Amino acid sequence: MSINSIGKKMASGACAALFGALLLLAVGAPAHAERIKDIARVAGVRTNQLVGYGLVVGLNGTGDQTTMTPFTLQSIENLLLQFGVTIPPNTNPMVNNVAAVTVTAELPPFSKPGQTIDVTVASIGDAASLRGGELLMTSLRGADGQVYAVAQGSVLVSGFGVNGKDGSKITLNVPSSGRIPNGATVEREVSMHFASEPHLVLNLNTPDFTTSARVAAAINKLLGSGTAEALDAVSIRVAAPVNPDQRIAYVATLEDIQVDPGIAPARVIVNSRTGTVVISSEVRVMAAAVAHGSLAVTITERQDVSQPGPLSQGTTTVTPRSTIDVKQADAHMFVFQAGVNLDEIVRAVNQVGAAPGDLVAILEALQQAGALRAQLIVL
Repeated sequence: MSINSIGKKMASGACAALFGALLLLAVGAPAHAERIKDIARVAGVRTNQLVGYGLVVGLNGTGDQTTMTPFTLQSIENLLLQFGVTIPPNTNPMVNNVAAVTVTAELPPFSKPGQTIDVTVASIGDAASLRGGELLMTSLRGADGQVYAVAQGSVLVSGFGVNGKDGSKITLNVPSSGRIPNGATVEREVSMHFASEPHLVLNLNTPDFTTSARVAAAINKLLGSGTAEALDAVSIRVAAPVNPDQRIAYVATLEDIQVDPGIAPARVIVNSRTGTVVISSEVRVMAAAVAHGSLAVTITERQDVSQPGPLSQGTTTVTPRSTIDVKQADAHMFVFQAGVNLDEIVRAVNQVGAAPGDLVAILEALQQAGALRAQLIVL
């Protein structure tokens, strides 16, 4: 059965029976499975980033220093000019209660004009804090340069800073950025081709060939062969009705289908900056013997003073002396049997008291010896 024929069939009255069957499948799925809604997204249904440039006013002397940020003064002059106020030439007003900011937001899919979204405001000058400020009307543009929303409102700042007369200061969080809940009003709708094609594409959040094949098989088992096709490790193409109302109900039911996702590849992830080591459950180690010890070298510098004897007419002499002490801890040897799992690896390492840095060295040595059956990722 072709994809186009399935799409036409779904557009007919038979789609109600198929929806009912989909619901029965979702109810009878195994408890360890996951919904398609949790592991995949419909292609094209996405957010869009918006950005704008504006001014925050009403600050208590914590705004930009206009001598260091001339673009703030230029923005103020352009703003006042729109209201018929002209600043005399050769003047440099010190308006430190104003800050130039960037305004960013994410436009959710299917947002309609008149709806409101949250915005983030961040200083781009040398403003110390945006606390207590008011964002003036700012246009938010998309990647195509079109205005999709307009932002304005009071800035909520969670951080603060306190300065002392001696130059000391304390800062909590980041006072130079803040949020405006529901601070932008959507003015333009993003066009989306959600119901213009006879099929839709599901994109997995985590690429995996096994999961992609299982999602397609689960849909085909219910709707018939050819309804769903796994394109690659991410995308699954599914036939769907063209009628918008039927397609929305169809997608809502598809999202509730539960699929047993594939097991993630065996990986060992090491963060060398923080010492964090994460080992996935599928990591296996072949038979190997490991000995790991540490060598501590301590160098002590001191000055020895030699005093001359009485009536010897000698001089006091200072002689440097270095002491080097080398200590080597007992090397702990332990054996990994072939095919040990994650629990046994952790238990063996904990028994010898290995620190995260020691564990990294052990894992790297095991990989070089060919005994580590996993991908070692060092961040």
